Amino acid sequence: MFPLKDAVMGASTFFASALPHDVCGSNGLPLTPNSIKILGRFQILKTITHPRLCQYVDISRGKHERLVVTAEHCEKSLEDLLRERKPVSFSSILRIAYEVLQGLQYMNKHGMVHRALSPHNILLDREGHIKLAKFGLYHMTAHGVDVDFPIGYPSYLAPEVIAQGFVKPSDHTQCEKLLPSGPKSDVWSLGIILFELCVGRKLFQSLDIAEKLKLLLTLGCVDDIVTVLAEEHGCLDIIKELPENAIALLKKFLTFQPSKRPTPDQLLCDNVFSEVASIYPCFHKPASLFSSSLRCANLTLPEDITQLCKDEDCDYLAERSIEEVYYLWCLAGGDLEKELVNKEIIRSKPPICTLPNFLFEDGESFGRGRDRSSLLDDTTVILSLCQLRNRLKDVGGEAFYPLLEDEQSNLPHSNSNNELSAAANLPLIIRERDTEYQLHRIVLFDRLLKAYPYKKNQVWKEARVDIPPLMRGLTWAALLGVEGAIQTKYDAIDKDTPIPTDRQIEVDIPRCHQYDELLSSPEGHAKFRRVLKAWVVSHPDLVYWQGLDSLCAPFLYLNFNNEEYLTVFSQMIAFHDPELSNHLNEIGFIPDLYAIPWFLTMFTHVFPLHKIFHLWDTLLLGNSSFPFCIGVAILQQLRDRLLANGFNECILLFSDLPEIDIERCVRESVNLFCWTPKSATYRQHAQPPKQASDGSGSRDSMSCFTADYQDAPKSDLSRDSIQLNDLKAEVSPRISAEDLIDLCELTGPSHFKTPTKKTKSSKPKLLVVDIRNSEDFNRGHISGSINIPFGSAFTAEGELIQCPATATLQSFKGRVVVIVGHVVKNTACFAAHLVQIKYPRVCILDGGINKIKPTGLLTVPSPQI
Repeated sequence: MFPLKDAVMGASTFFASALPHDVCGSNGLPLTPNSIKILGRFQILKTITHPRLCQYVDISRGKHERLVVTAEHCEKSLEDLLRERKPVSFSSILRIAYEVLQGLQYMNKHGMVHRALSPHNILLDREGHIKLAKFGLYHMTAHGVDVDFPIGYPSYLAPEVIAQGFVKPSDHTQCEKLLPSGPKSDVWSLGIILFELCVGRKLFQSLDIAEKLKLLLTLGCVDDIVTVLAEEHGCLDIIKELPENAIALLKKFLTFQPSKRPTPDQLLCDNVFSEVASIYPCFHKPASLFSSSLRCANLTLPEDITQLCKDEDCDYLAERSIEEVYYLWCLAGGDLEKELVNKEIIRSKPPICTLPNFLFEDGESFGRGRDRSSLLDDTTVILSLCQLRNRLKDVGGEAFYPLLEDEQSNLPHSNSNNELSAAANLPLIIRERDTEYQLHRIVLFDRLLKAYPYKKNQVWKEARVDIPPLMRGLTWAALLGVEGAIQTKYDAIDKDTPIPTDRQIEVDIPRCHQYDELLSSPEGHAKFRRVLKAWVVSHPDLVYWQGLDSLCAPFLYLNFNNEEYLTVFSQMIAFHDPELSNHLNEIGFIPDLYAIPWFLTMFTHVFPLHKIFHLWDTLLLGNSSFPFCIGVAILQQLRDRLLANGFNECILLFSDLPEIDIERCVRESVNLFCWTPKSATYRQHAQPPKQASDGSGSRDSMSCFTADYQDAPKSDLSRDSIQLNDLKAEVSPRISAEDLIDLCELTGPSHFKTPTKKTKSSKPKLLVVDIRNSEDFNRGHISGSINIPFGSAFTAEGELIQCPATATLQSFKGRVVVIVGHVVKNTACFAAHLVQIKYPRVCILDGGINKIKPTGLLTVPSPQI
């Protein structure tokens, strides 16, 4: 979006038509409210950006099908010129006509028609340039079908629009729509407006609506419409004084037959605009983040960049996009409905005045209807930025231009007594509502994303702190490594040809997050359908599964072997919470019964959208093993209830999942992730690593907490693949020899070290338990390990036999314990015994002691003298 600059934000309101409550659609489901349909169609309008069009920002639903639209606004319009009652010079009229046609042409390229052109909807900015307002009303209301008022103003409606009339479909399940207006209807409206500017007065002022429409329809019987209109309004002398090319231009605009009337595109090529056209350069839409074109092609910098934020009188807020300003305005306490109430646009009535005169037993009412004059209010209420500016008065200019190369702090400095640093330690939900904090984060992410992919590392670094909700969509795409002309690739996929999964997709979509207004709209359903079909078509080696609709969007690249994944998840539960694992296994409540929807949909099937956003902000920073930790964190929040219940109660508990504190879940899952050795979650059937497009900023080099173990180069010390049945038989996870060497900080050849090292302070404390007999242990063992021979470790009841070694083991309870031995079966059994007596973080060395022998890291105790 363009910067706010000298424009303001304005809000206007109208009502969608109400639907009967006792009528269902052809699919048997209740009809979608028209206000939700309008909300869905509105979204495309936010992407229509042009210097001659007012930028749409937001739409919100109120009570009784009320809709409030927020858009860019200018306080002056052509209506102000007409109030002066003076003819406008022909040179000015040419410029106005050309700029309006530019806006109409751009709309037409996007399949849109204004249909509501009038002098008060053609705004003038501070420099006198044209901006078309309310150009999306006709589009968002499905050409007027979803509202009970006509779109357009009688004096400016084209004859073909008047002849068609205004008829509402009687049957809401049928699409008996009128033919939509085309681009040429706007040309007629513009012609009437230009005629009024030429003569300095408004037409048809003395006529009522019926007479206006009748006069406009009778113009088809005359040869010279311009002359007839001039005679009717007593301004023939003024028209005759106009240049011949001006009269010829008006006649082209006011051609009665639509088939002979030119389009905006054709009029822009008219010779009369040859001189004007040279003033205006061609408009090129700014390159998007993932565009293949050069984004900095038109970049200009001041000669002295140090003076960029020194001007104390500079309005830095006006340099931000209107979308950002509106978002901050809402955070600062802005309330659209309150603004409209203060201006008496929304008026409340006593309840007694809204009661019907007659009410039948079946609920049908007669008598008092809605006041049709209130269905559309043409007033635009200007949203004051005073409260926002007051909140940001202590924010210096340097906050709008953060130094991206400054590595001293993760957060920009605040001039307001270090409030920003304090805010960074507050809960996430509070940070997201802090106006000043969000301003700094939005500006920072905006700068980083504009430098993507060159600043990919810093995007990752800042995302670990938090992601501002306004920038979440682009940031997620950057975290996923999206590059190139992704929209072009998406458009090239065939999403229209019928495929076998169409039926299942049609069944799933109406059940997916339908509490959300946008996703429940027909436009939302259509986008769901296109994205899902695009994924199915572009992944012929994979299949559509129920629940993929919940995942949707750009995150559908995940695919894994469910059985192996759930087995590793079971081992993670035993690793982090052995007591809970023992209980769930005893009652037979295995992950297959509840966790499949979690991992197939990355938790989107079980959480509402606002929780998914916060969860995925962290999920995208982790590797493919991070979902295990989220799953364990969810179970730990339900721990007390799970331990107190049996199988049937647990089934009921997960059929309607209780409230989960998502911020606590994220915090605990990160802690679990840090305690989990990388190789403990190794999966033979995990997705193979993608080849990095370049050497800089690859995902592996981001952080020790993001690199997938299976992505690392393999060596003799890496984990070996095992059969699924063998994996299922083991309660505790295995770790690799290279992980053990790294965690124990053993010195040895550099190629035995793991690719990414954690800092010393973040290393979990670790104890190696060698379960071989004492003779083998004394021939060579890992430095710092203890010896508890397997044959004499446990009593018949399964308790540890007390000795100095077991006392050491008990002192390490709660830290990572690695079981090492010769025989895999014995090590797995020893680990299972420890889990049974509630020892957490127990794992097995893959390959046993034989994996360590070639490294030369085994030590032999000195002989006793």
